[in-house]
Amino acid sequence: MRVDCEWGVHGAGTAARDVDAVVVVDVLSFSTAVDIAVSRGVTVYPYPRRDKNLAEFARSIGAEVAGSRGECRYSLSPACYVDAEAGASVVLPSINGGAISAALGSVTVFTGCLRNASAVARAAGRADRVLVIPAGEQWPDGSLRPAIEDWLGAGCIIDRLGGFLSAEARVAQRGFRAAQGGLVGLLRDSVSGRELADMGFSSDVALAAEFDVSDCAPLLREGAYVRAGG
Repeated sequence: MRVDCEWGVHGAGTAARDVDAVVVVDVLSFSTAVDIAVSRGVTVYPYPRRDKNLAEFARSIGAEVAGSRGECRYSLSPACYVDAEAGASVVLPSINGGAISAALGSVTVFTGCLRNASAVARAAGRADRVLVIPAGEQWPDGSLRPAIEDWLGAGCIIDRLGGFLSAEARVAQRGFRAAQGGLVGLLRDSVSGRELADMGFSSDVALAAEFDVSDCAPLLREGAYVRAGG
């Protein structure tokens, strides 16, 4: 097995054509929210952004639109899925992990984070060539802002995948190994972690920092994330 690592939606677009499976890593907060939701039996439809077609798309599939953190039942906040109702369907807009997920074609797609790194690696590791994508964030002009939490999450999954690693994948793996003992503090001190704390959502950071606590590998099937093997 060969494992590659590329950043963001552009990395996905240029590299995904030559792989068998893709793992999208958006730790704060898309991938963590999806992991918890799917673990609870919620079907999650990734959506690239909030636009005029969002509500109509949700109506067409009988799903609820995830709104703003703290204002709606469901949002990008991982905490809001801890007690989610099994059988619910949610459209989850996200300009990072959601946009990457929605842009990928016929390739097998998983979403992974620190919580489910081993489960996702086991599921994706059945492929011959795997691309792990740290989603990153965006600067105000829309350009990619590399995010430390996604780099660490990608490195964690790569570490568990093994196989032949590209140079980029090796560096991500080594970064995770070097930081493994201080993941909680690093996530809290990251730009995204500080932003969430300032907004009153420190609990989302704490959930994202939980390490290998989930056995769920969310798989993108017919436009929605569901539990692999379910």
